[in-house]
Amino acid sequence: MRTPPNLSWPAIGVLIVVALVLMYFERGGGSPQPSPQSPSAPTERTGNAPRPAGTASHARNNEAGDFDYYSLVLSWSPTHCESPEGRDDETQCAPRGGRRYAFILHGLWPQYERGYPEDCPTRTRPYVSQNIIDDMFDIMPSRRLIIHEYRKHGVCSGLTPEGYYQTARRIFESVTIPEQFRNPPEELYVSPADVVRAFVQANPDLRPDMFGVACRGPGTRFREVRICFSKTGTPRSCGPNEDQRQLCRSSRMHVPPVR
Repeated sequence: MRTPPNLSWPAIGVLIVVALVLMYFERGGGSPQPSPQSPSAPTERTGNAPRPAGTASHARNNEAGDFDYYSLVLSWSPTHCESPEGRDDETQCAPRGGRRYAFILHGLWPQYERGYPEDCPTRTRPYVSQNIIDDMFDIMPSRRLIIHEYRKHGVCSGLTPEGYYQTARRIFESVTIPEQFRNPPEELYVSPADVVRAFVQANPDLRPDMFGVACRGPGTRFREVRICFSKTGTPRSCGPNEDQRQLCRSSRMHVPPVR
């Protein structure tokens, strides 16, 4: 092999090395390869409030009893009764000669510090007896809701249906409903901060960081209040699940009256 003009053998060696490196990169050897993981999960919603992607039951093992705190969910019944679903809900929304509801117990949700368990695996299909349904009907006036909440959320508490609903009632009854939300005959317009302020004034043991207020739909209807408690039922600060920026960003909510 003849040496090209003006090139020494060391220079030729350098050129060969450079050529090999360029061939390596052209074949993708130096490029990061795609991860074998599946694409990120889409944002998950519960009610009107979006959950951050991946925060649902996939965040941990989704085992009954393995959670960090409870979110007590109080629904504003008149908002439900104005919805298409509520129009067919005679028990809660059109009681004949019965009680008109303001706040009802929607559920007691086990939560992780980030994310939440739901539909935890069980050996047998969870069964909620008629006696439990009858006992809860004064604060949770929907047979379907009572059964649904235990199957979806209550099982994850690790408690029996009796234990779960006893705990739910005890925590629900530990909260004093502010006077202006007990039976308002006329519509109200408030901000989430106004609702929190009213609850804190009526409940000295609660602080603003223990709440989340949700709204939804046309006219920004007031939907629910979430209050956070420890596994033993002691008030505590909420986690990212109750981030107010996700539950309701509006500064003005419409509160339908009790009818």
